[in-house]
Amino acid sequence: MCYGTRIVKKAEQLELYYNVERILGNLGKEVELVYNYANGFAHPNMWIIPQEKPKNLIPVMWGLIPPYKLGANAKEYYQETIRFGSGLNARSEKLFDSNNYKSSAMTRRCIVPVDGFYEPHTAKKNGKDFKVPFYFHRKDENPFNLAGIYAVTKDKMVTFTILTKPATPLFAKIHNQKLRRPVIIKGGDIDVWLDGTLNQNDVQNIMDDDLADEMINAHPISKDLYKRNGVGDREDIIVPVDYEEIEIQY
Repeated sequence: MCYGTRIVKKAEQLELYYNVERILGNLGKEVELVYNYANGFAHPNMWIIPQEKPKNLIPVMWGLIPPYKLGANAKEYYQETIRFGSGLNARSEKLFDSNNYKSSAMTRRCIVPVDGFYEPHTAKKNGKDFKVPFYFHRKDENPFNLAGIYAVTKDKMVTFTILTKPATPLFAKIHNQKLRRPVIIKGGDIDVWLDGTLNQNDVQNIMDDDLADEMINAHPISKDLYKRNGVGDREDIIVPVDYEEIEIQY
């Protein structure tokens, strides 16, 4: 699953990289949506490039609320669904079947640009499970183009979710309990992903043929990431940390 991301590139950098223009919405002009650790369960606003406005970067709350719900009840909805991930991720296998996703699958796909993201690895310490956070980033240090969908509630609140798929070998080795990974759109497929003329097979093919493991680096980091009160939201949180309990090669 993908419940934590890192985005430290400022909006101006993203505008240049993706050749888009930001729309601030209700944000003040000086606001920058940058996070060393964006904890999804805090439901932060993040930048997305939406299918309906593919030349724009817009701020949207992370945690999809279905279109038949009210955004005014967001807090209650997230609490009720926390055991299912509070709308932070959506299984790509259910994209065209779930009532929560299918209305967005063809017309409200998006790109979620991030510098990296965090996933847990389960090792053993004294015979017990020992959770270690790993940081994933591109070898070329360009942003990840995470695949997402967004929805508009009955009272016009926009929220998004990140699509996931079964783990590829790198992710199966590291994210070794949930065995999932985010869908990461290749750079050459961004415009295609946002194309409104795609059919269901086209969408599925892009998700199946996403960014290869060979383009990604991952390493263990401080367990401070898991501490409360925003301790993990600091610049040096991505510094590699060695753990003798980790037995895999990464």
